[in-house]
Amino acid sequence: MKANEKLNAQHAKNGLAGFKVELWNYEGERGALIPLLQAAQDTYGYIPESAIDQISEIVGLPAAEIYGVITFYSQFRLKPLGKYLIKICDGTACHVNGSERIADTIEDELQVSGNDTTEDGLFTLQKVACLGCCSLSPVIMINDETYGRLTPKKVQQLLKEYKIKAQNPQTA
Repeated sequence: MKANEKLNAQHAKNGLAGFKVELWNYEGERGALIPLLQAAQDTYGYIPESAIDQISEIVGLPAAEIYGVITFYSQFRLKPLGKYLIKICDGTACHVNGSERIADTIEDELQVSGNDTTEDGLFTLQKVACLGCCSLSPVIMINDETYGRLTPKKVQQLLKEYKIKAQNPQTA
């Protein structure tokens, strides 16, 4: 077995084959940075420091410049997402109908600010431009579920239910 095949088999076992293949596909190619960052994020769910080091070698850019690109584009994450991804809509209808109060409530309840993940890794909060549910405003999505016409009290109850669900996954 060749070294590349052996490494690929090892990464396949660890679920990392896709990222390694992307590295080989783009080696030495100009303009490969964004596709490699996307491949790393698809593989790991975020872009770990080890992937940045590998990408740095492939594209010939210092890691500091790669960090600059990662932090410029909102699509990239340097930390893993929580089990529950909360997207809060900040479109016009939601903003007018109180999305800021909803965001403040979520931040207070979860002790996070802005687009961040709770320390226990359970929740990640993301503010998004629009979820396309203006008639339900203010609206949030938790993973694939949409919740509309929210009040701070409804959000508190909803978060409480998700915390209970996380502690008792068999009842979900």
